[in-house]
Amino acid sequence: MPNWATDAPDAKHLRLFLPGEGWRSYADRVGGDGRTEAGSQRLIESAFLNALNATNLVILTGTGSSFAAKNPVGKPEPAGMAALWIAVEAAVGTATFEEVGKRFTSANVDKNIEKLLTLCKLFLELNETSTDATTEQMRKFVADAERCILATVDFVDADTNLDAHALVVQKVGRRGHRKPRAKFFTTNYDLCFEEAARRHRFTIIDGFSHTLVQTYDRGHFDHDIVRREAGKDAPDYIENVFHLYKLHGSIDWRRMPDGEIIRSRNDVGEPILIYPRSSKYQEAFDAPYLDMMGALQAALREPDTALVISGFGFNDDHLSRPILSAIESNLSMRLVICDPAFLSAGALALDEHAVNAPLATTNKFYAAFHRLAASGDARLHLINGRFSDMAHALPDLIGETDRERHAARIRVLRGEEGKAP
Repeated sequence: MPNWATDAPDAKHLRLFLPGEGWRSYADRVGGDGRTEAGSQRLIESAFLNALNATNLVILTGTGSSFAAKNPVGKPEPAGMAALWIAVEAAVGTATFEEVGKRFTSANVDKNIEKLLTLCKLFLELNETSTDATTEQMRKFVADAERCILATVDFVDADTNLDAHALVVQKVGRRGHRKPRAKFFTTNYDLCFEEAARRHRFTIIDGFSHTLVQTYDRGHFDHDIVRREAGKDAPDYIENVFHLYKLHGSIDWRRMPDGEIIRSRNDVGEPILIYPRSSKYQEAFDAPYLDMMGALQAALREPDTALVISGFGFNDDHLSRPILSAIESNLSMRLVICDPAFLSAGALALDEHAVNAPLATTNKFYAAFHRLAASGDARLHLINGRFSDMAHALPDLIGETDRERHAARIRVLRGEEGKAP
């Protein structure tokens, strides 16, 4: 049985759901009668290969993918909702934290920072013009909590192990550049994909200009990067390029007083983040989030589209519903979901070749996709496993590109061959 918290990433941890059989293990297994029972490896590889070869490839990730990033001991680790609760409590002080929480005891917050911030924002909206001590305390608490969240998710630096992100970026970004560029969508604020792309010399198109001060403009998504050589009439699209859409904002996006959006790690302007709370749906329809949402919805309507989802928990209705709608309306769409939430630890402990167990999650979207897969819908593939396990299972369509090989030579030239790229 895999231990998702400690086991090293490996494709062997994956299990594929097969109608009428259950969740089949990745590797072949010899049964008690001496006969070999086929594993799901070839079926999983085929599902990913078909996805990578689709005309339009879309990748969607969430917090689960950030957990694949690892920092050395003593440095901050990726934070989930439970860790954010602890961090905010430490930042504002236990006394203040408990005092604020007591105002919503009837709502059963239950250590859910998203629910607590939602209630705080509702309180402030109802008391928008009030200046009494309670309201001022609530305003300060929300501001302090949001600053803490921004700092907590800023964990990526030169020492962060991003092997899983790098594998996904390389395997997806290397696909034929004659096809539309692959589109990565993520709800994460962190810089895991940006840093992985930088290390391996991949170019990201993310809506920002390539000027000294990088400025956001939705029109930049229509740009591409080509190689124009002397003696050639037509430009040639370069390899190792993908689109990145950050659906809930990014720690390095800032809105300046004049409304312009720039990329900066300095404390200027206002951070552009959709913080954890139930109003995410409404906030997602403000710029620049609306551009990101529009791009996702447009991508899901394209013919011959493959959507690969990993590390996204389907807890955001404004993202989950369009995906379900696309499955209902786009007949040529293929969907691959890889997540450890499908099976409980108890079910995996059975260590059977095919585990026939009920879903471990009560999420209505997981349940809907499971029903479709169980009915025999060949467009869906459900895989139990982590983002990092999936990274190892993705096939390599081609080997290293010339650009990557040259980047490796430069590292050798600089004496950096022993360091993480």
